[in-house]
Amino acid sequence: MIILKNLVLRRGTKVLLDGASTVVNPGEKVGLVGRNGAGKSSLFALLNGSLHEDAGEFSVPPQWRLAQVAQDMPETDQGATDFVVEGDTVLLAARQQVAATEASGDGERMAHAYMELHDAGEHDARARAQALILGLGFAATQLDNAVDSFSGGWRMRLQLARALMCPSDLMLLDEPTNHLDLDALVWLESWLQRYAGTLLVISHDREFLDAVTGVTLHIEHGQLNRYGGNYSRFEDMRAEQMEQQQAAYARQQERIAHLQKFIDRFKAKATKARQAQSRVKALARMERVAPLLAEADFSFEFQEPANLPNPMLSMRDVDFGYPPAADGMPPTVIVRGVGRSVLAGQRIGILGANGQGKSTVVKTVARALAPIAGTITEGKGLNIGYFAQQELDVLRPDDNPLEHMVRLARDSEAAGRLSGQATREQDLRGFLGSFNFGGDMVHQAVGSMSGGEKARLVLCMLVWQRPNLLLLDEPTNHLDLATREALSIALNEFEGTVMLVSHDRALLRAVCDEFWLVARGGISPFDGDLDDYQRYLLEEARRQREALKPAAASAAPAASAGAQRRHEAQRRQEQAAALRPLRRKVEQLDRSMAALIAEKTGLEQRLSEPLPPTALAEAGRRLKQIGEELAAQEEEWLLLSERLEAS
Repeated sequence: MIILKNLVLRRGTKVLLDGASTVVNPGEKVGLVGRNGAGKSSLFALLNGSLHEDAGEFSVPPQWRLAQVAQDMPETDQGATDFVVEGDTVLLAARQQVAATEASGDGERMAHAYMELHDAGEHDARARAQALILGLGFAATQLDNAVDSFSGGWRMRLQLARALMCPSDLMLLDEPTNHLDLDALVWLESWLQRYAGTLLVISHDREFLDAVTGVTLHIEHGQLNRYGGNYSRFEDMRAEQMEQQQAAYARQQERIAHLQKFIDRFKAKATKARQAQSRVKALARMERVAPLLAEADFSFEFQEPANLPNPMLSMRDVDFGYPPAADGMPPTVIVRGVGRSVLAGQRIGILGANGQGKSTVVKTVARALAPIAGTITEGKGLNIGYFAQQELDVLRPDDNPLEHMVRLARDSEAAGRLSGQATREQDLRGFLGSFNFGGDMVHQAVGSMSGGEKARLVLCMLVWQRPNLLLLDEPTNHLDLATREALSIALNEFEGTVMLVSHDRALLRAVCDEFWLVARGGISPFDGDLDDYQRYLLEEARRQREALKPAAASAAPAASAGAQRRHEAQRRQEQAAALRPLRRKVEQLDRSMAALIAEKTGLEQRLSEPLPPTALAEAGRRLKQIGEELAAQEEEWLLLSERLEAS
């Protein structure tokens, strides 16, 4: 197991961990959470050996093999499959051993080396690598493309595939979902759920953490607090702890005020001096309960749009795609024949597997691309706010936030797009301050900022423009959980129209009330929720895998294939019927445990007050009984949940 005991960890002069202790057991899947700058990445650096503890004890089993995603951008003309295969360090070592023995000419050593090469999986290495590459969203035609022919986000997917290829006992994943579409994210969740080793993951995607992790480590005030449960359960338990801490602090403050009042009143009276002195000592001995220090959450809101045209825009027989790459070549059409309208107040989530054209549609609506065919008619007064996937690259790294805002105000005024915004420098400073760009930060070069700070600046510029149609293409890639929550709240209060592409399912669930599916060259309404969509993605992935199989294997008679589908459907129905009682029991246990926790909290509050001996004894007995009932019900809940997950 991983052991941290009274650990002190510094980065420069900043103390990140101060006397922190925890353990991580073999096979546990752990979510590491905490504010930006709390020390999550530094703890990973400690675990991978690139940083050492300043004090305390730290140990990882020496025989454990480590896998993690390299953070550098790969620059190589090596093919994608070969690049990922080399992530298998055991296979790589076996290949090197074979090469060395062949050079030596020692037949016995050569035989042993070839056996080790076979045991390392040489025979199916390319197939395993290609399964990872396809799962992460690449097309079958890209399997042997040169690594440096891909964009930055796709190269980081290859780095992720390389880490998954590596045989490991401990895997460290730092924001693995940042460059993934929803289809690749669903696949990665499924892969990690089957991973047999110990997993530590840093992520700002709550649904990803809920799906993958069973333990949560929270870094706060230099300490590591361990919670048994996924992220949602951690939030519930922490909220309960915070309530209890605040109640205990309030009770202690009342006691302190009472003692201090007695001391102030009687310390000068000789007849009461002894009693006053005893209370002074009682105050000095009292172990103080810390007040609840609420961390400053970030929040913002979209200003009311100046007008709301209805419809916002209408599309008639529109083809979406890219212009010809060279003279004489035809344009590349990705989505054809779209005829739809976007109305005021709609909340549209745009779904679709990777490469189907979601971003192309959004870019065209945002005027970044021209339609290949057809017409897009905009409503009078349409004001588009566009957050592109690569919006962070558009920021000028040498300029500071204030210079960005001044330029935006000047350009908006020149284009006649102002709708009541203040444009004085002082007003722009104040607006930046509302997005936590205060003090010296308004003069800090954007290139030196974190990804989250850059994303916050783009949001600030977007809000200032007072749009009535928001086009958001993966807006949460660099946002922490608090800022994602702020964005979700702001979008729900926004009075205009939202069109959203995102792999963040919590944001899609919170914001969107209808979905468009971009698939197979068209756009259609998706009649279902995100759970239905995840099932659709898995079915699509299975269909694509089947399409890649040799023609002989796929040439089964149509009647036989139909019978197989009917058999599969019947099997799924029978399985769902068998699992229904288990799900009902889990729901009953959830309600029962919530009631017991509420009763326990009430009893603990009663026990902090003066009670008659009989009532005190009865409350103590009931509290013990509740603890036993909770333990039994939690054990049953875990067993049932494991059975449901395994089915």
